[in-house]
Amino acid sequence: MHGDHDEAYDDGAFEAIVAEARPEDRAFEAALRPRTLDELVGQERVREQLSLVLEAAMGRGRTPDHVLLSGPPGLGKTTIAMIIATQLSAPLRITSGPAIQHAGDLAAILSGINEGDVLFIDEIHRMSRPAEELLYMAMEDFRVDVIVGKGPGATAIPLEIPPFTVVGATTRAGLLPSPLRDRFGFTAQLDYYDPEELHRIVVRSAGLLGLDVSDDGGREIASRSRGTPRIANRLLRRVRDFAEVRAGGVIDHDVARDALSLYEVDELGLDRLDRAVLDALCRSFGGGPVGVSTLAVAVGEERETVEELAEPFLVRLGFLARTPRGRVATPAAWRHLGLSAPAGLDQLPLPDDSP
Repeated sequence: MHGDHDEAYDDGAFEAIVAEARPEDRAFEAALRPRTLDELVGQERVREQLSLVLEAAMGRGRTPDHVLLSGPPGLGKTTIAMIIATQLSAPLRITSGPAIQHAGDLAAILSGINEGDVLFIDEIHRMSRPAEELLYMAMEDFRVDVIVGKGPGATAIPLEIPPFTVVGATTRAGLLPSPLRDRFGFTAQLDYYDPEELHRIVVRSAGLLGLDVSDDGGREIASRSRGTPRIANRLLRRVRDFAEVRAGGVIDHDVARDALSLYEVDELGLDRLDRAVLDALCRSFGGGPVGVSTLAVAVGEERETVEELAEPFLVRLGFLARTPRGRVATPAAWRHLGLSAPAGLDQLPLPDDSP
């Protein structure tokens, strides 16, 4: 999954729920975003650490250290950046790594920074190298050298920048160069949410939307949300549609179950693509090992779609293993599909972290 990129999936499939927000989805999610750290559900350790960072800086009358937020998509990195700006009563300027492909792009943004502003850079790992090098200086010295002209006649014009705070968000912290990581005074690693936390999020969102959701209905939605608040809120949206059309607007356990079954989300949160990958791996390739490109062709998807949408969740569930020879279905995957695993499957090759 890539940052804020829209995905052109059919609305009837679950990929529309796990894909990044379309315009109407963004408005829906914006209405549900917590405004303060106290309203933020989950991530208790990060909330406590960040609260101390912000309170200490405000007590000293200085801008806080730069903050790096790392973790999978949908866990609240953008929300936390907005909360930081709110807590500091500071303007929030938002951009993204893919939008900063030249040093001049970043220089244009920095030239408009005022003292105390919060600059949020989503997908910061996707910035170009020249822009990264300019950002190093801005973060550490609050100045940049803007190069005017080319070749021997080029001139460096120093640009002083008032103190400000960079909040960077990344789904792949390992791609950040060390010099950039080192300039962040506080790094937060966001974790997946447990079902109880997701239930609290569903209840809170339902209250804000004025929905009639029973306790067991909320838990059914939470249990299928893949540990991700963004998905929980989008599942709630789909269940709301189902309830309004077919159940008089009331969301109980049976309504939530029937709605999510209609949208092909099973009891573990697997969607059509997840099951297609497992089915191809087990039925067509005998459980593997098989290369991810071959697997993608077998399910009619791009390699990147399988790698970024399906594979991480299947690995988390223990249904799929990455090995030096390719992807392998685990005994748990065979059981989930209701199939008998071949003999000796417990002797899997050692897992491998390489793609």
